[in-house]
Amino acid sequence: MRRLEIKNPEETKEAIMGEIARSEEAKYDHRLHGLLLICQGFSCYEVAKMLGHSPRTIQYWVRRFEKDGFAGLIEQQRPGRPANLTEEMLEDVGKDLRLSPHEHGYTQNLWDGKLLSHHLKQKYGLDIGTRQCQRIFHRLGLRRRKPGGVIATADPQARETFKKDSKS
Repeated sequence: MRRLEIKNPEETKEAIMGEIARSEEAKYDHRLHGLLLICQGFSCYEVAKMLGHSPRTIQYWVRRFEKDGFAGLIEQQRPGRPANLTEEMLEDVGKDLRLSPHEHGYTQNLWDGKLLSHHLKQKYGLDIGTRQCQRIFHRLGLRRRKPGGVIATADPQARETFKKDSKS
């Protein structure tokens, strides 16, 4: 049988790894394939190279499988870092953001990440960065508005002259 080749194998490999990472079922199947290769006598290093992981990752899979069986290969919930804002605080911040900054004593016309960061520091004593405050806008379903540009009022005669000159 003729050897098959894929055009752009590196790009294709990256795309496949991306697909595996996006789906919980695909991650589980991928881990099963890794264990199957281990069962066939391949080393963790060989399997890691074939599947695009570190040998340590393959060892984790094997140990989790030996400890918990197939359930050990299922992606576990990762708790992450605890939130600084409680749900009640977040709801309160949402109410604040729906009001003008002027109503909270600020001179700025519109809310932005920097102003929200300052507001949270003043109201709750929380030191939250500007980027995280921008994520809070998104989480609350709000979008930041940017001030519109001011259109300069031009001389009507000069405007007409400009229009005539630009047509030619």
